Amino acid sequence: MAAKKKSSKAKHVPKKTASEKYAYTLKSVTSETCIKCKTPCSRGMAYVEKMNAPGAIGKGVPCILTKGKGFK
Repeated sequence: MAAKKKSSKAKHVPKKTASEKYAYTLKSVTSETCIKCKTPCSRGMAYVEKMNAPGAIGKGVPCILTKGKGFK
């Protein structure tokens, strides 16, 4: 019998932290949504202050309240 060789394709993948698991499941919201929010967060309020400046252009901020299920 010939000895089996171990596959070299198996790579060690480090475990993801909770913030990394949910990184792609947060929805981006605009400053208007942050102003109307019933539970304002520090990130959202900082974004609202930034957008209140004249000529400010923004693309939104990830909302922690829209966190979905993470990946394994």
